[in-house]
Amino acid sequence: MIYTDVVIVGGGLAGLTSAVALTDRGLSVTLVEASNVLGGRAQSLTDDLTGERVDLGPHILLSQYQNMLSLLKLLGTENQVVWQSLPRLILVDPPNTVVMRLWPLPAPLHFAPSFLNVPQVSWWDQLSNRRVMWQIHRLDESDVLRLDAVNAEQHLRSMGVKAQAIDWFWRTAAMTIMNVPLELCSAGALFRFVRYLIGRHDFLIGFSGVGLGDLFVPAAAEYIRAGGGQILMDTYVRQFFVEAGRFTGVRLGDGTEIRASACIAAVTPKALKDTLPPHWAIQHPFVKLDHFEPSPYICTYLWFADKLTREPFWTKIWALNNLNYDFYDLSNIRPALAGSPSLIASNCMHSIESSCLSDADIIRKTRAEIAQYLPQAAHSEIRHARVHRVSMGITKPTPGTEQIRPDTSTPIGGLYLAGDWINTGLPCSMESAARAGWLAAESVLAAAGQPCTLAQPLPQLTGLSQMLSKRS
Repeated sequence: MIYTDVVIVGGGLAGLTSAVALTDRGLSVTLVEASNVLGGRAQSLTDDLTGERVDLGPHILLSQYQNMLSLLKLLGTENQVVWQSLPRLILVDPPNTVVMRLWPLPAPLHFAPSFLNVPQVSWWDQLSNRRVMWQIHRLDESDVLRLDAVNAEQHLRSMGVKAQAIDWFWRTAAMTIMNVPLELCSAGALFRFVRYLIGRHDFLIGFSGVGLGDLFVPAAAEYIRAGGGQILMDTYVRQFFVEAGRFTGVRLGDGTEIRASACIAAVTPKALKDTLPPHWAIQHPFVKLDHFEPSPYICTYLWFADKLTREPFWTKIWALNNLNYDFYDLSNIRPALAGSPSLIASNCMHSIESSCLSDADIIRKTRAEIAQYLPQAAHSEIRHARVHRVSMGITKPTPGTEQIRPDTSTPIGGLYLAGDWINTGLPCSMESAARAGWLAAESVLAAAGQPCTLAQPLPQLTGLSQMLSKRS
């Protein structure tokens, strides 16, 4: 029998954030992780051949990821984030490359000079966005939920946005940000993110200077254990104990019982459904867990024999035959790889159709797509390659899902939820996972008589965008 203040189920970013937050406030935690690796979908692994750390999939960080950065600051690892010195996005639209710079203008004008120089989209096509951009600036939470009922492509067409503007910008945004095709994406979910993107002029793009999981996993585990907590790996929750409607403990797969006054379930919707007792499945919010579908992705790593670029990151514009969208040259990001030949990682979003491709096919097509931006890649020797097939990157933000994202509290007293998919006010992302972890910890502490605010507020608009918003 193990006695602890809080059981945390799931050792991904949300679970570790909650565990660190509660440990910092003096509570004892026992974290239970079903796999043998912490970090969840942001975990890092060691490549057997090169000995280098690779991630399930690389990701950017934004300077507005204040909940994620708060965790790193508490852990003392915030200096391992590598920030772009000049914020810009390189957009590859073969045979053209467009560089989107953030100009020193108030939002939303900071992108305007770059957009006006996009040769693929006429000014008339760009002007067709005027109604929807006004709508996005005026967006509030009730509007998000109303627009959640329709798919983004349908809504954009109804607002008069021209086909070329939809294809060049909106389809790219849906795939790279929301990880689903535009026609499958909730208009409310997409517009909420775009509101933050165009409504602030001061954000920077950052990258983990070490393995993504290494940015927070080792320090979080050490923090938890130093505070008297436990981390149990390779085990799972078989049974929840509830007395008089309140959580009292769990039984693990090996029969071990843990008694606690609170539990944070920081797992995916499917894992949560598979863990809960069947009679709970008919209660809100558990009854709709099946509505959250996973969006799978494929991440490919290619070790080239040559240095192909000095750029850290670029993105492909949407096209019907695209495999990958995001590309990262880790030799230009991680200090330990400085001066090394290019090590390029790429992300294939919503990889349902691509899942039937062999690893060799994926490697060949990925090389060809890199060569669209870096022609030398077509001839440079690939010394090593690996392909990661990830069953769930995020939950699909399909129409209707924003309305059913649950809050952290549940009908079971003492049982709380965390994860990027719950109602955080943010798209599913590392920032959403971290905010969910802080919110769940707040709920536990409030119930224990220690009310406090841990989660950082949602980003506020700046400049002209702030003046145009309903909240101004």
